[in-house]
Amino acid sequence: MTRKYPKLPIVGVAAVIFLEEAVLLARRKQDPGRGQWSLAGGVVELGETLLEALDRELWEEAAIKIKVGGLIDVFDRIIRDRKKRIEYHYVLVDYWGWILSGQPMPGSDVSELRLITLRELENFGIGDDIKETIWKAFEMRKHIQKSIE
Repeated sequence: MTRKYPKLPIVGVAAVIFLEEAVLLARRKQDPGRGQWSLAGGVVELGETLLEALDRELWEEAAIKIKVGGLIDVFDRIIRDRKKRIEYHYVLVDYWGWILSGQPMPGSDVSELRLITLRELENFGIGDDIKETIWKAFEMRKHIQKSIE
């Protein structure tokens, strides 16, 4: 299925990946969003579960395996062209977690990876929707850590 001007929405997965008080961000090599910073992730392939797709995408994009801490949100990203036609339509499923193995290195669809502290987040060049997702994940992680203590 073509990603540009699709006949149906495309399902994607991504993750807020924590390393202590920092999160891992990826600079996109492909459209939509080429050159922009976002969460690491990608498209679910036929026959994959959401978590299998997340595992594969994080390995391909960042050479890491993660432990999933939980689901953050499910939402649509619909991008229209100048004529108001739907150019891209993704249903995105965002998780949060932490690195179990591997050293983050840019892979197939990523030109650069960067760890950003939560303090740096507000002034870093990412969209408000991604910032909001990261803060939701941070609150979820904090809540779970308190319940374990």
